[in-house]
Amino acid sequence: MSSQLDALRNHTTVVADTGDFEAMKALRPTDATTNPSLILKAVQQDAYRPLLEKTARDHRGAPTAELMDRLLVAFGRAILDIVPGRVSTEVDARLSFDTRATIERARALIALYQAAGVPRERVLIKIASTWEGIQAARALQAEGVRCNLTLLFSLPQAVACADARVQLISPFVGRIYDWHKKAAGANWVDADNAGARDPGVQSVTRIYQYYKRFGIATEIMGASFRNVGQILALSGCDLLTISPELLTQLSQTEGDAPAQLRADAVGGDIARIASDEVAFRTQLNDDAMASDKLAEGIRAFVADAIKLDALIEAQRA
Repeated sequence: MSSQLDALRNHTTVVADTGDFEAMKALRPTDATTNPSLILKAVQQDAYRPLLEKTARDHRGAPTAELMDRLLVAFGRAILDIVPGRVSTEVDARLSFDTRATIERARALIALYQAAGVPRERVLIKIASTWEGIQAARALQAEGVRCNLTLLFSLPQAVACADARVQLISPFVGRIYDWHKKAAGANWVDADNAGARDPGVQSVTRIYQYYKRFGIATEIMGASFRNVGQILALSGCDLLTISPELLTQLSQTEGDAPAQLRADAVGGDIARIASDEVAFRTQLNDDAMASDKLAEGIRAFVADAIKLDALIEAQRA
């Protein structure tokens, strides 16, 4: 019998959520995603520190922001030597509420990739799913820059992304699960919130059903998993980005991973929702979980970007 990972590949494109090259070689994902936290973790390891040292040495006079972008692209180029598909590279989270600056930073990243001979279709620019980030993605997509909208926790965010014609969205699962578990406190029962009843799984399922009902071309990539059960409950999603730890667990477990999400099974009465700015901000504000997790996620990525800045600056000494 094949592994659950092999079975999952029959229904879903498997993506590695890591900056660890060796894990990618072993687990053979199609695409790979990175974020500031993953890159920060990687460059503190002996195996990957030379990338940081070389970037700082070769471009010693460059501003810190440029050095960070060059470091991200160095990782991305190495990843693309391993995976056959695409890599996601994230715009600095400190720009999450600045549309113009996000556009300019994304263009800079794409220019660095192109200068290195990487075609733009192999790169996804990751941007936080704020209103400003989504509008930046709208402009970038019109220029042929493909975007991955991350830190996405709600259907209104997903609908606004679809309206902006973004290439791909990354709706989070585990962080939604975490929020509801914390909110429930002593009343939380794991068994009652597993599989299809998991609040994070339900969120991605609603987005999937909405997109397929209205023929939306934007790809859906479930992200941020806490356990294998969440992954198997979303088998059939367009893509799933999974940590090396959970990919390894799937690869070492025999069994099937039947599709739980199927475009041809979407039915029922699904109403369109508005995606203008007022509707977006109102609906996001009304969703305490989505508001909390979006803000928390941006703060966490900003904190790690600042730490990455410090490591880059230390290399100048």
